[in-house]
Amino acid sequence: MKKSVNQIMFAAGALVVWEGLALAKIWPPYLFPTPQGVAQSLYDGFKDHSLLIGIGVSLRRVVIGYVISVVLGILLGMALASNKFLEDTLGRVILSLQSLPSSCWVPIALLWFGLSETAIIFVTITGSLLAVTQATKSGFDNVPRILSMAGRNLGAKGPQMFWHVLLPASLPYLIDGLRQGWAFAWRSLITGEMIYISLGLGQLLMTGRDLNDINLVVAVMVLIALLGYIVDGVLFRKLDSSIRQKWGMATAATS
Repeated sequence: MKKSVNQIMFAAGALVVWEGLALAKIWPPYLFPTPQGVAQSLYDGFKDHSLLIGIGVSLRRVVIGYVISVVLGILLGMALASNKFLEDTLGRVILSLQSLPSSCWVPIALLWFGLSETAIIFVTITGSLLAVTQATKSGFDNVPRILSMAGRNLGAKGPQMFWHVLLPASLPYLIDGLRQGWAFAWRSLITGEMIYISLGLGQLLMTGRDLNDINLVVAVMVLIALLGYIVDGVLFRKLDSSIRQKWGMATAATS
């Protein structure tokens, strides 16, 4: 309860400061919007369905790209954790590529796939894949050796060892990697959607820029941040809590 009150108070204070800066006219209105102007843009966008269409298109793309990156990332991370040669070679490459921002993949996406839906999804995958891979590898690398030994002594091997020993022990790292991968996928998606007219939220950002409409730009930014927060708070936090309780880790600190 206290946490919710603090969040509401902080949001109210931020709105007051925002309104005060707008009224002070430190920047011209076309560069610094008012809360009322942004709220009006949100209202108009939902009324004419442009924001609803943008949200639907963007969520569909990010889900496709994210699911692909999770499947590939988990398989690749497991391979790196179980093979020393791959860890010393491909693992080093993956670690280096993690420093690349998602915008670096846009030219390659355009050359390979042209101005297409596939190019946007490719950028989304590249933004998320490496984070999931690294988290999966770290999870399996950090499984205490005594757990593996105990599992073997109890007769666990192959799929049993994976499902009942290695996977539960690596879940805290894996869940953190999935959350981080989602955040990277969401940011990469917006970057990809700014490539061309694609009906997503990224394209609406570019529309606001082209029309010199700062209210629309900030309104779309608010939506992007809000959707990211909702998915993290509703999906990943509950998933984290549920899995910790199921596997007997409820006493561990949750992020």
